[in-house]
Amino acid sequence: MLYLRRFLPQWRMFVVLLLGFSSGVPIALVGGTLQAWMASLKVDLTLIGIFSLVGLPYTLKFLWAPLMDCYIPPFLGRRRGWIVLCQGALVITLIGMSFCDPVRNPAMLAVLAFLVAFSSASQDIVVDAYRADILEKKELGMGSAASTLGYRIAMLFSGACALILSDYMTWTSVYLIMAASIGIGIVVTVFAPEPRIPPATPTSLRQAVVEPLLDFLKRKKVIELILFIVVYKMDVVVAVALMTPFMMDLGFTKTDIGAVTKGFGLISTLIGAFAGGYWLSRIGMKRSLWLFGGLQGISGICFTILATLGHHYPMMVIAIAAENFFSGMGTAAYSAFLMSLCNPKFTATQFALLTSLMALTRTVAGAPTGWLAKTVGWNHYFIISMLLMIPGLLLLTRYEAWMKQDVES
Repeated sequence: MLYLRRFLPQWRMFVVLLLGFSSGVPIALVGGTLQAWMASLKVDLTLIGIFSLVGLPYTLKFLWAPLMDCYIPPFLGRRRGWIVLCQGALVITLIGMSFCDPVRNPAMLAVLAFLVAFSSASQDIVVDAYRADILEKKELGMGSAASTLGYRIAMLFSGACALILSDYMTWTSVYLIMAASIGIGIVVTVFAPEPRIPPATPTSLRQAVVEPLLDFLKRKKVIELILFIVVYKMDVVVAVALMTPFMMDLGFTKTDIGAVTKGFGLISTLIGAFAGGYWLSRIGMKRSLWLFGGLQGISGICFTILATLGHHYPMMVIAIAAENFFSGMGTAAYSAFLMSLCNPKFTATQFALLTSLMALTRTVAGAPTGWLAKTVGWNHYFIISMLLMIPGLLLLTRYEAWMKQDVES
């Protein structure tokens, strides 16, 4: 460990990056990649659609997060022990999936895919908590960017790369390779450092379940704070909710959309996340939330211009680059802010709850977007999405009231 630290001064960031990779690998394997596997074998589309339910653990992970705060595995400590257990479960269940036949035994495949999703969501709970425990407050922005980088690389690996590999080998081999890649996370977790000041551990389920909720709810102006968490990224959620139908309506091909939004857009997001992490450490949390929140909202004007110009490839690239870059900056500050709200004693439970509020934004704000676009047209739709940045910025004027208790406590 001392040898590694000597040659890797940012060892903790490196650990965060590779744990982000470990978290990102399973997502596509129970999502898009699994759908491609089933479609390639001519599995009925209705059944493929039903398989989307295996992803439910990602939305419900806050239900068992308290258990991972309360109980400590007999090895590697409170966080790393759980991470390794989840990673081991991922390896076993992915190997099991690799030997399943989607045509002859879809039920078994569904069970194993659900277990992969459950193990993956559980790993996310503890990796998020470990990141909050291991990093200092000034490092949270760059830590969020490093985790995002690892996560996005993993999604490319288990998504695009897996599909390419499937043209040259069997799906069994593809999933075995994906299972082996989790080994990177296991090795990193074993050698990862412990928090310098380990957080106190709940001694009962009541402390793990009830007290984290009460601890958060007793914050000053907690209703304002919850509203801010819900609405801060609403402008981005609405702007990108119908991106593929919008681009297709303008005459862009699926190849154009895939290459620019998935390829170039990913690069822009990663650059934005690291830029956001860097500037967060320079100008502080409050200024970052203000600046990045405004920029991610205003960037929607590029889509309004694109809607006016129509099939204009250069403007399409500019719009995607701007939206992803500034959204990446906003995400870096937003994730760091959520981590800063967590009591170290209840990090896993509270961060799982806060990320569930983020998921609520995607569900609620995304639902009426189709009706809205159809009613007002694309130009006005994106103008409305830009205006949705205003509630979050207005609530941000209350930042000192939310954070004052940290100074008093």
